Amino acid sequence: MAKVLIVDDSPAQVFTLKKLVEEWGYEALTAQSGDMALQIAREEQPNVILMDIVMPGMSGFQTARKLTKDQTTHGIPVIFVSIRDDEADRVWGMRQGATAYVTKPVNPDLLLTAITDAVAA
Repeated sequence: MAKVLIVDDSPAQVFTLKKLVEEWGYEALTAQSGDMALQIAREEQPNVILMDIVMPGMSGFQTARKLTKDQTTHGIPVIFVSIRDDEADRVWGMRQGATAYVTKPVNPDLLLTAITDAVAA
């Protein structure tokens, strides 16, 4: 079973995303911060990471950069899931190594497609 790491500081968002991911047949792992995400990614080697951008401490952008520079996590696809809908944020997110950028509130069909494409890659 493929693993999806959900990184968001909002318990409500984590709950919603976890429920969707599990309904689609994936194992859901969760982290509430960038630091937690780095640790879990190293230990669990998820198949894909769903990452919020705006989080206390380390932002999703910063976390994604650290993931891509780490030998043990550099190949894990990151999908940004964010309330930020500016074109500049999308472009910057993709420059940080993201494979997709999905806005909140999440369209389940778009998210499922992004996850499926990332896992298959």
